[in-house]
Amino acid sequence: MRHFLFCSAAILTMAAYPATVAAQDDRISGGNDMGITAPADAFPQEPGSDYFLADYTRYEAYLKKLEKQSDRMKLVNIGKTAEGRDQWMAIVSSPENLARLDEYRDIASRLARAKDLSEEEAAALAAKGKAVVWIDAGLHATETVTTQSQIHVIYRLLSQNDPETLRELDDVIMLFPHDNPDGLDLVADWYMRKKDPKEREFDSIPRLYQKYVGHDNNRDSFMAQMPETENANRVMFREWYPQIIYNQHQTGPAGMVVFVPPFRDPFNYNYNPLVMTTLDEVGSTMHSRLVAEDKPGSGMRSVAPYSTWHNGMFRSIAYFHNSVGLLTEIIGGPTPQRIPLMPDTQLARNDEPMPIAPQEWHLKDSLEYQWFLNRAVLDYASRNREKLLLNFYKMGATNIAKGNKDSWTITPRDVDALKEAAGDEAPPPEEGINVYRAKGRVASDLYSMLQQPENRDPRGYVIPAGQADMPTVVTFLNALIKNGVDVEQATSDFTVGGTQYPAGSYVVKTAQAYRPHVLDMFEPQDHPHDFEYPGGPPKPPYDITGYTLAYQMGIQFDRILDGFDGPFTLVPDLIDTPDGTISGTASAGWLVPHTSNNSFALTNRLQEAGVPVSWIKQPINAAGRDFQPGAIWVPASAAAQQIMTLGADELGVNAYGLSASPTAEMLSLTKPRIGLIDKYGGSMPSGWTRWLLEQYEFPFSVVYPQELDKGDLEDKYDVLIFANGTVPGDEDSLYQKPRESRQPDPQDIPAKYRPWLGEITQDKTVPAIATFAREGGTVITVGSANRLAELIGAPVEAALYKQDGNKREVLDRREFYIPGSLVTARVDNTQPLAFGMPDTVDLFFDNSQSFKAKGSGTTPISWYDSADPLHSGWALGQEKLEDTVAVFDADLGDGKVFMMGPEVTQRAQPYATFKFLFNGLFYGPAATK
Repeated sequence: MRHFLFCSAAILTMAAYPATVAAQDDRISGGNDMGITAPADAFPQEPGSDYFLADYTRYEAYLKKLEKQSDRMKLVNIGKTAEGRDQWMAIVSSPENLARLDEYRDIASRLARAKDLSEEEAAALAAKGKAVVWIDAGLHATETVTTQSQIHVIYRLLSQNDPETLRELDDVIMLFPHDNPDGLDLVADWYMRKKDPKEREFDSIPRLYQKYVGHDNNRDSFMAQMPETENANRVMFREWYPQIIYNQHQTGPAGMVVFVPPFRDPFNYNYNPLVMTTLDEVGSTMHSRLVAEDKPGSGMRSVAPYSTWHNGMFRSIAYFHNSVGLLTEIIGGPTPQRIPLMPDTQLARNDEPMPIAPQEWHLKDSLEYQWFLNRAVLDYASRNREKLLLNFYKMGATNIAKGNKDSWTITPRDVDALKEAAGDEAPPPEEGINVYRAKGRVASDLYSMLQQPENRDPRGYVIPAGQADMPTVVTFLNALIKNGVDVEQATSDFTVGGTQYPAGSYVVKTAQAYRPHVLDMFEPQDHPHDFEYPGGPPKPPYDITGYTLAYQMGIQFDRILDGFDGPFTLVPDLIDTPDGTISGTASAGWLVPHTSNNSFALTNRLQEAGVPVSWIKQPINAAGRDFQPGAIWVPASAAAQQIMTLGADELGVNAYGLSASPTAEMLSLTKPRIGLIDKYGGSMPSGWTRWLLEQYEFPFSVVYPQELDKGDLEDKYDVLIFANGTVPGDEDSLYQKPRESRQPDPQDIPAKYRPWLGEITQDKTVPAIATFAREGGTVITVGSANRLAELIGAPVEAALYKQDGNKREVLDRREFYIPGSLVTARVDNTQPLAFGMPDTVDLFFDNSQSFKAKGSGTTPISWYDSADPLHSGWALGQEKLEDTVAVFDADLGDGKVFMMGPEVTQRAQPYATFKFLFNGLFYGPAATK
C-alpha cells in the first residue's frame, strides 16, 4: 500500500472528463442480453481504460441505474461521509434471497452472537442461512484498482448466467460497500484535470484523501471515530455479520502482481485460532484460482510485511469478531507501468508459486486479477456455506464458554518465565518434556506455571460510575458498542468480590461472542520479540504493537476473575453523553473540575462569548469538596449562566456554584489564536489534531510553511502546533525522520493551492519561529517535530543517543526499539501543563525521543521513573528511558516551548494525554501575557 499524505481543504472541483468512449471491442466486460448497462456505456470511458478514472459521482449514478435494471441487487445508504456524501453499499444476491434479506440477516446475527443457541439449533440455522461476504473498495483512494474493479465485478454478477455465478448468487449474500467516497471524487477529479492523458497523475494531490486522516482511515477501526468507519463497523458487527471481510488494496510486491494471504507471524493471542486456519484456506483458494486461470505473480507470507497483530484495520478487526479478514495488495493504475525484473522473484517457491515475467502492465490487467480474486472468495463461500456459518457460531459459542470458566491466554512473557524456570538443560529428545526435570520440578509443575490462578483471564470488567471524566468513559464504551460488544449498566448498587459499586456503573463481561475484541481493548498487548535472525536487529512490526484502549483513554476499571452477576441491563445502543450537574448557589460564580476533557469545550464556549475564565493554581476546598490544582473559575453573569447550563446538558460537565469568589492565586486565560501547522499533500498527525481541535471547539487556523517564512507571526498567532511529522529531518537528526512531502511545480497545480507549497527550513523558517517564541509566543512540538524545539534554542536536548567523538548518533535498533507501545510515566499535575491529569499516565511511544535539560528555565512535566515502563506492546532497551523526561515546559525568551516526545494525540486515541496539548493551548498565552 502506498502511503500518500495529503492536506485538508475544500472539495475539489475539476475539469470535466474527456468525451471519448472506449472502443466496444476492447471492453473489459462484454455485452449482455439482460438489459444491464455495461460500464463502457455508463461512463465517459470504460473504467479500467488507460489514463481514465471514474469518480464517485458517476459511480453512484451507475449503481442507482443498476438497481433499477436488475433484480439481483439492492442499494443501501449506510450513512454520510466526513464531507457529507452518501456512502452506498450494493447488496448482490439472487432475487429469491433479496426478497428474504431480513430473514437471512437474522440468521447471521443469531449465529454470530451465539446466545441461547444449541449446536443443533445452530446447525439447522446454518443449513437454512446464506453465507455473507463483505468485499469493499476505495478505502485508500489513490489505490485506484479497487474502485474501478468493483464497478466491473458488480456488473458481471448482475449480467452473467454461467453456473458458477448462479450458484454463488444462490448461496451468498454479497456486500459491496465503497469505503471512501470523498477520496474517490478527489483523486479521480485531480487525475482527470489535465487534457493530455500522458500528463495525468495523482501524486501531487494537495490534501488528505479522507477529510481528516487520509491513509489512517484504515487505522480507525477499534475507535470508529471517522463517520465512514462507524458506518462500516455498524454493517459488519451490528447488522450483517459477514463471515468473510475482504479489504482490497494496492500496491503489490516489487516484481510481482499481488500479495494474497496467508500472512506472516505474529498473530494476536486473543482471537480464536479457527479464524486463522480458515483464513489460510481462503487465501490458498485465491492463489489456486489465479494459478488455474494462468494469472502468475501472486505471493504470500514472506513477500510482504503484513501480519495479523494490530486490531485497528478493516481486515484485522475482523479476526477479533470471528470473521475471516482478507487483504490483497495489487499493482496497477490508470497510467500504464512496467513490472520490473527482480531476479529473486523468478525462482518459484512456496510463498511465490508462479513467478511472472517482466512486462508492461495496464489497469485492465489488474481488473482481471481482481475479478478472479473476488470470484475465488465467493466460490469458497458458496461451496463452504454451511461450514462457514456453523463455524461462525462455534467460535462465538467457544468464546462465550471461555468467558464463563477459568481460562488463560498464553503470551510470550509466560513462555519466557517457563523457560527461565526450566533452566538451561534440554530434555532428552526421545523422552520429551513429560519426564523432564529442571531445578527439581517435573514438567507438569512447569506447565502449571502457565495456569496460575492469579493469571486467569477476567470474567469481566467493572467500570465504576462517578469517574473524574465520565464523558471520556462513555466515548470508550461507545467505541466498544460500535464494534458490536455487549455493554451492561447497573440499575442499582451492587457488590462484586467484596467491592461495592454504585448504580450507573458499567459492566463488560467476557462471556460473549466478541470476547477476543473485549480482551484486546482491556488487556495489555504482549508482542513477541521478533528478530530478523538470532542476535540480529528486530523485525519491524506491521504498524504498532501496543494500543490497549482502556489504558490510552485513562479508564478506571476492575478486572473480575471470578464469575459474577448483578442488577445489570444491556445497553441497547450508543450511550448519550451523561448529564452533568450544577449545584450550589452561584451568586459569585462556578468552579469546574479540570479533570474532564470536555471542560475545554466548555472553556472555549465561554471565551467565545467573552466570559472571563481562570485556572486556580493551588488545590482548594470549596462547595464541600476538594479540587485539584487547575480548577476552572467562571464568574457569574447571564451569559455564563446560559453556557454553563448547556455545558452540563450537552458536555456532561459538573459545576459547583459559590457565593463568594475564591481567594486563591489564579491564572487568567485569554482566547488563544492557534495556528496548526500542515504541509502540501497533508500530514495525518496534523489532520488528527485538526479533528480533535474541532471536537473540543478550539478556534484555529491551518498554517503552511510559506506563511511561517514571512515572519511577524506574533501579529496573528499566540500558539503554533507542530504535530509529529511536520518538521523535516536530516541525515544526522536524532528524531524520527518523517516521510518526504511531494512538492509539485507551482505551475502544475491550481493557484489556490500554491500557498500550501514549501517546507520548514533551517535557514528561513527556524529563525522566524525562534523570534515568535522569544517575543512571547508559544510553540508546541510533538513527536519528531521536537527537532524544531532544539533548533530554535529551547534549553532542552535529546536524551536517547550514543556518542561517537563529538557526534551524537541514533541508537541502534538492537540497543533501543519501542515500535508503537504504551509506556507509563509520572506526571507533575501541580504544573499548569498537566492540570487535571492523574499522577501517572500511559504515553504512546513510537520510537520517540526523550529529553534532558540543557540549561535553566525548564520544568519537567512528565518523566520515566522506572527501568521497565512498558505497559503494553514491545520494548527493547526500555531501561534507557529511566530518569529522562517525556514532556518539558521550557522558557525561551518571553515565550514558551512545550516539548512532547510521545505522540500525545496519536490517531485521536490517547484521551488520557490530550490535556498536555489542550492545557498548553491556554497556559502558554496566559503565562506569557
